[in-house]
Amino acid sequence: MALLDPAKSFDADMFAQLAIELHDAPGVDETLETVVQFALQAENCSHAGVVLAVRGGRAEIGLVTDPILGTLYRVEIEAGACRIVRRHDRRSRRRHRPPLAARQSAAADAGIGSALHVPMTAGDRKTGVLSLYNTQSKAFTVDDEASLHILARHASVAVATARHEVAMVQAVDARKLVGQAMGILMERFDITADQAFAVLRRYSQDTNTKLRDVAHQLVDTRELPH
Repeated sequence: MALLDPAKSFDADMFAQLAIELHDAPGVDETLETVVQFALQAENCSHAGVVLAVRGGRAEIGLVTDPILGTLYRVEIEAGACRIVRRHDRRSRRRHRPPLAARQSAAADAGIGSALHVPMTAGDRKTGVLSLYNTQSKAFTVDDEASLHILARHASVAVATARHEVAMVQAVDARKLVGQAMGILMERFDITADQAFAVLRRYSQDTNTKLRDVAHQLVDTRELPH
């Protein structure tokens, strides 16, 4: 990513450049790296991170600019506290009850004085949280929050697009694997394509294994799951 001038405030030209760089990012990890590096250029921002929503409503760490944020995020996720909040500072942590108190206590222990969190959404679905951190209390302003909301919208679209492309590649790979596995069964047992697919599906159901994994095992070992 070509670094922008950190002395500048966010403006239309910077976001236009961001949009180009996000479009050129080849995958999810590269997209997140572009987002957090851009976020680091926000005024008074010392750390940045992204938590992504995954299947089942769970949260997982997408990317952090400092290992200490990984520790903080894990505390938040385990405490069920990784959700959308606004600005807060460590001075107020004693006025809150768990799990927010536990989260703010962990932030203070990590040397985080203030944090700014905004949601990442795709349509009506929450896809993650983009966060800025600073070692000083009350470091973020309303303008910082407004800029971060714009960045989060760019990030949401880019991450959703990158995830879709990854899913499409995986789907194509899965179809290839299933096709290869069907070919092995058809040749070995002299059966039709429909019959070969039925065999794979039955093994998938009986062993509670994804169809792709059943096919992968057959292609690699020439044996079906026991």
